[in-house]
Amino acid sequence: MSRPRFVLALDQGTTSSRALVFDRRGRPRAAAQQEFPQHFPRPGWVEHDPHDLWETTRLTALGALARADLTARDLAALGLTNQRETTLLWDRRTGRPLHRAIAWQDRRTAELCAQLRQSGREPLFRRRTGLLLDPYFSGTKLAWLLDHVPGARRRAERGELAFGTVDTWLIWQLTGGAVHATDASNASRTLLFNLRTGDWDDTLLNILRIPREVLPEVRDSSGAFGEVTAVPALRGVPITGVAGDQQAALFGQACFRPGMAKNTYGTGCFLLLHTGDRPVASRHQLLTTVAWRLGGRLEYALEGSVFIGGAVVQWLRDGLGLIARSADVEKLAARVPDNGGVYLVPAFAGLGAPHWDAAARGTIVGLTRGSTAGHLARAALESIAYQSADLLAAMRADCARPLRELRVDGGAVVNDALMQFQADLLRVPVVRPRTTETTALGAAYLAGLATGFWKNRAEISALWQAERTFAASMKPAAAARLLAAWHAAVGRAKSDRPRGA
Repeated sequence: MSRPRFVLALDQGTTSSRALVFDRRGRPRAAAQQEFPQHFPRPGWVEHDPHDLWETTRLTALGALARADLTARDLAALGLTNQRETTLLWDRRTGRPLHRAIAWQDRRTAELCAQLRQSGREPLFRRRTGLLLDPYFSGTKLAWLLDHVPGARRRAERGELAFGTVDTWLIWQLTGGAVHATDASNASRTLLFNLRTGDWDDTLLNILRIPREVLPEVRDSSGAFGEVTAVPALRGVPITGVAGDQQAALFGQACFRPGMAKNTYGTGCFLLLHTGDRPVASRHQLLTTVAWRLGGRLEYALEGSVFIGGAVVQWLRDGLGLIARSADVEKLAARVPDNGGVYLVPAFAGLGAPHWDAAARGTIVGLTRGSTAGHLARAALESIAYQSADLLAAMRADCARPLRELRVDGGAVVNDALMQFQADLLRVPVVRPRTTETTALGAAYLAGLATGFWKNRAEISALWQAERTFAASMKPAAAARLLAAWHAAVGRAKSDRPRGA
């Protein structure tokens, strides 16, 4: 029998699920995608139906396989990557969720985070997890579920319930409930995982009153997670690669050496800088996170998270009706030569790094009678680049090592004007790879490494190729003026309350 020639990657995101088939050259052979509904039961609350997460993942997997005209025998492995921090709780016996998934953007636990900070607990969480006490992360979301779903805490203590981020939920579904596991990169986003011991932290679990019995087993990002049993067309395919979406993108961009960085432009924006085999503590409110765990060895990254990146374009489309399709924003923005003094701070779910202001709200400044839809579209696009520039400035302050280039991926990188503006602000080359599906590609690489489909990281590095490099063309003084005006606008969007209140 011939050797399998492909790897299937499942990419479960915030607004859609995708599946891609990759060949040995790291090139996509086929893809499928499905959007799913977002639920906003109250202001600041964001939820997903767990059934939607699974069904769209299952259907896109089958769709990609059909488009590639392949069967399970053609697949060497399955890799999985996912929106991180989104929190689920389900019955171990029936597999039935107890509540909708609480999405990473959800802010319902801001008050709990504020109480924990006021009690002096943040330094402990920061030291052990590398994270801030913010509603963004899974730990307080899980505590909320245990407190608000009738009987949940008691049942969790008896071992009847299972907690998971989206990766864990999908592994459970794919294996028919046989495997309750996560990888180290996803575990490191929960507020419950100790960066140095590489395990769940009992002290933090006690503070949040979370029983260990509810938690999944933490495994390597490249290794065995069981076989698919619940999807007949994929039966027997080994699940051998799992990573949170941003760590998967870092891997897919072949950022394997300390000092290499990537920025993903998706629903949010996520800038990760590889820091090696020791966690680096940030002095500028960036996050210290696990990049991945391979062969039992942890590698780390610094991360800056922007809550609203590409989602600001969705808001122009769905909220204001300024465009019919997200792809139309570039044409609308091109109607004007500049932003006309208009700045849009898309703090719809608060501000992420380096501000961490959960009470900040979206703000538009600089409007005049001459402002047009084009100015607003341009301000929306520019806000994505401004927020990313703030992240890189914080990273430069935390790390003495100069950044040689920024590798970029995600849906918005097809926008040449945005990438050029990003290079103008950063003053470093912005490099777009030939394969921009780097999140799914990273999951595929992790899965393929575990099965020998790819031999090592050196082979993967050799596959990475640049498609275009954007170099700064704007004069430094002009870029500085724009950034100063942006920072003034951010100041207006910020709350005067303590962070997370």
